[in-house]
Amino acid sequence: PARYFDTKTTEPISFYLSGLEELLAWKPDSNDEFNVSAVPLAKRQPRLRSRRPRTLVCHDMGGGYLEDRFIQGSATRNPYVFYHWRYIDIFVYFSHHTVTIPPVVWTNAAHRNGVPVLGTFITEWTDGGKLCEAFLAGGEEAYGAVAEQLARIAQHFRFDGWLVNIENTLSAAAVGNLPHFLRDLTAQVHSAVPGGLVIWYDSVLKDGTLKWQNELNDENRVFFDACDGLFTNYNWKEEQLERTQQLAGPRLNDVYVGIDVFARGDVIGGGFDTDKSLRLIRQYGLSAAIFAPGWVYEHLGKENFLQNENRFWGLLAEYLPTHSICTLPLTTSFSLGMGTSTFLDGKDEESGPWYDLSAQDIQPLYPELQGRLSTNCCLQDAWCGGSSLQLQGTIPPGEERLAVRLFSLQMPAPPKLFLTLLYKLQGPQPDDFTVALEVTTWDSGTCLEGNPTSLPEPNGRYHPRFLPAPPPGLAKLLTACHRGSHGWTSRCYELELQDCSLRDLSVIVSRQQPSLEETSFTCLLGEVRVLDTASLGASPPQVHSVMASQLWWQ
Repeated sequence: PARYFDTKTTEPISFYLSGLEELLAWKPDSNDEFNVSAVPLAKRQPRLRSRRPRTLVCHDMGGGYLEDRFIQGSATRNPYVFYHWRYIDIFVYFSHHTVTIPPVVWTNAAHRNGVPVLGTFITEWTDGGKLCEAFLAGGEEAYGAVAEQLARIAQHFRFDGWLVNIENTLSAAAVGNLPHFLRDLTAQVHSAVPGGLVIWYDSVLKDGTLKWQNELNDENRVFFDACDGLFTNYNWKEEQLERTQQLAGPRLNDVYVGIDVFARGDVIGGGFDTDKSLRLIRQYGLSAAIFAPGWVYEHLGKENFLQNENRFWGLLAEYLPTHSICTLPLTTSFSLGMGTSTFLDGKDEESGPWYDLSAQDIQPLYPELQGRLSTNCCLQDAWCGGSSLQLQGTIPPGEERLAVRLFSLQMPAPPKLFLTLLYKLQGPQPDDFTVALEVTTWDSGTCLEGNPTSLPEPNGRYHPRFLPAPPPGLAKLLTACHRGSHGWTSRCYELELQDCSLRDLSVIVSRQQPSLEETSFTCLLGEVRVLDTASLGASPPQVHSVMASQLWWQ
């Protein structure tokens, strides 16, 4: 069927639903199994609902369902990717179809990085008005059926909820039922999807008029009270932030103030001035909704997209609270889910463009230190997948080393950690530098390195012990210690900790010789792994009752 398979290639594709009839008629179908997310939402710290300002990204590009609709990837050159997951809390996939089911590749990539994904339920123009009359003016049974279907769809495809956007005038009967519908939908989503969310877009008012308020006020508060949050329109001024802050009270963080990166209308700042809007929003302790950050790709072009993207998010980073990884194992090759080649064990196995966000790895922080460090994605060389992480830095005169924080962590340290690192130093004198991992712990009087004679480290910085070969018993699993090739260097480490809590994982680049001159380096990171040694020894669970369906031999 054309809804599920591309008519040209027969490949499985992601899809949307148009109109009320399609929504109400939807039921699970064996053809849509390709579209079900295979990656559970990773745990994170602090939890999403903790009391701090959040960041929502609303992705709206070219009508949606572009190359990202191909569930098993495509040979797209210079595709759009998003990878600053550590800096955002919620990802919304937006299109103008009535029911936007997020393409599964986005849900997989976001979930792997601890970010929930929302679809969009939208009605607009005259047809939207008719659709709303049909289900809202019709009473509890009619709007209850819509709420139930939307919750079932999120549950079935394993994404995390809905942005609701009613952009048309409503009759008195319809608007009277709207808060009941939102309350019902929110309850159903919460019950069907663990951690599920329903967010309302600032559009119609309590009297049914379509009039964007750019704030939370008495005209739209009834909808905010009925769901998990409000996403405001973009043309706000500072006094509206102040009023919103006062009215929201303890639910301050549930108001997502809209920023249109395309800067349409009368706005404070968009494009590379988006930080001006964001700074103001954060002064009032409010959450932010960054709309169409794909501006970087659409407006500035595909050619230097990765550099421009890092610049865009780098300018916002100080206003974006990050979230930490709180489970092991942590393993990543930094792949973006795209490439100009496919690498395996450092070798270019297959030349040619590819794009598959489901294959995107856990993404690190992308730290920038003015004049001292820049962190970029390198497509020209990688250990595994399509890209590596490129660190370009300068060690100042008289200093020995530069620390690059890759991941913030928040979890109890197991008694013994095993860590692996694959890197490649580039440039004229790679032998002038050493590269190693550093683990920091949260301050605590009881945290000690493994052996009983050791003293607590100052600042909780631990340098794992270098292992020339893997410990017996793990040799088969950890061939990593011997597998540097194609110019890559492999390192294995062990760290024993007592009563500690992990805080950061950093890479340390040090000079071999002290120097009074500044020294520049370029280092590619191909893979990092942090493993709980105890769980490595356990045998993996047995796999039972494997079934294969939808086979297509070529």
